[in-house]
Amino acid sequence: MEDGTSEFLGYCAETSFDEDVLQWDQRADCEVRQILDRIADKWSLLVIALLDRQSLRFTELRRAIDGVSQRMLTRTLRHLERDGLVSRTVHPTVPPRVDYELTPMGQTLHSTIRALVVWTEEHQSAIATARAAYDRRAAAEQEAAEREATERRAVARAALPTRD
Repeated sequence: MEDGTSEFLGYCAETSFDEDVLQWDQRADCEVRQILDRIADKWSLLVIALLDRQSLRFTELRRAIDGVSQRMLTRTLRHLERDGLVSRTVHPTVPPRVDYELTPMGQTLHSTIRALVVWTEEHQSAIATARAAYDRRAAAEQEAAEREATERRAVARAALPTRD
């Protein structure tokens, strides 16, 4: 067994950060990758952000999240509820009213998401600059490759004997 790996299946807490991060994908007994995939998808992030300090009904969430389908929002909420991040309260009214809110664990995740958003806001101009520089380099490389291919074709045509 590897150093820093627990003998108990499904237990990942003792995994050292000095270890290779790729082990998250390689260890069948660790669900870190699955959890990260679930909470980091765009719909989950938006739902968690919207439920900060308030409960919302399904229709309120759907109106607030541009582009989400009813099916996808339902699936997202069910996954977040299953993971213990969102609680669902059904009120016995006609028609039934269902409210969603963050659990205490979901609230701790919201603070993490907020830190990510703050970092993004602080670095968005640097990222835009890096993207523009990359796009210029990629375009210049593409042009150079096209010029080189044209030159190779011209040399090849010149080297071939012509048929009369």
